[in-house]
Amino acid sequence: MDAAARRTAAVTQGAARLLVALGHAVLREVVLPHGRRADLLALAPDDSFAVVEVKSCARDFLADAKWPEYRAFCDRLFFAVDPDFPHVLLPQDAGVLVADAYGGAVLREAPHHPLARARRRALLGRFARLAARRLEGLLDPAGLGDATGER
Repeated sequence: MDAAARRTAAVTQGAARLLVALGHAVLREVVLPHGRRADLLALAPDDSFAVVEVKSCARDFLADAKWPEYRAFCDRLFFAVDPDFPHVLLPQDAGVLVADAYGGAVLREAPHHPLARARRRALLGRFARLAARRLEGLLDPAGLGDATGER
């Protein structure tokens, strides 16, 4: 694993640990209904959803034009970065989490943009099915066989 991949893994782990500590249920690598993959999808204690986009470096952020598409599938959008990331590059209308492999902190809260009720319900069902499939895959890897569905 190269340095950028290690940094991405560390920031992802720390951001997930932070969200869990804040009471969220967290899933990694979630394909959203429009086909884009969210690095983290978190269900908050108030049943709101947050998408966290992990950025390993400034070049990673500047090369990515897809992140605005995540807004349609969350109440809050965050970027998770390491402490050395130049925060001034990140848009003001998104939250910022600073994280390393051991945990993180909320540097800036994300503005709240409530999902429509029907979209929230569909996303909640997707979240539950994916979490259940992943748990069952851990408990009985051979039992999933050729099961298809959301990833």
